[in-house]
Amino acid sequence: MPNPDADRASAVPVLVLNGPNLNLLGLREPEIYGRDTLADIEELCRSTAAEHGLRADLRQSNHEGVLIDAVQEARTAHRGIVINPAGYSHTSVALRDALAAADVPIVEVHLSNIHRREEFRHFSYVSGVADAVICGAGAHGYALALAHLARLVHKA
Repeated sequence: MPNPDADRASAVPVLVLNGPNLNLLGLREPEIYGRDTLADIEELCRSTAAEHGLRADLRQSNHEGVLIDAVQEARTAHRGIVINPAGYSHTSVALRDALAAADVPIVEVHLSNIHRREEFRHFSYVSGVADAVICGAGAHGYALALAHLARLVHKA
């Protein structure tokens, strides 16, 4: 008989980090970001992670320094990072530098296709240090990101 507690204990820890305003998912501009809430996405992340032998540590903050602290913690506490940096994608060199120093695989995810939006959104500082970038797949992008991250961490 399978032991879920044992499976969880042996699962590889990964960080799923969400940036500013993602706490408003489902309410803020649903025509762009969809109707899924952050809680819906977190449940998707938990189940997808478990399917791939991962344990997702889920965090969201509207504060750049809190996100940077989480990335720095991930260097020793996690084996990989899925990050939706949201608006910090286009503005935060500090977050990019923290990710560059993380020394774990990184998958960047965006709900919308940032390349079909305003020109300032076409560039992401994070993309230059990410192992993969998934955008435009809505909430399903997180499942894709975790599946790919699982391949990266299990290969390492």
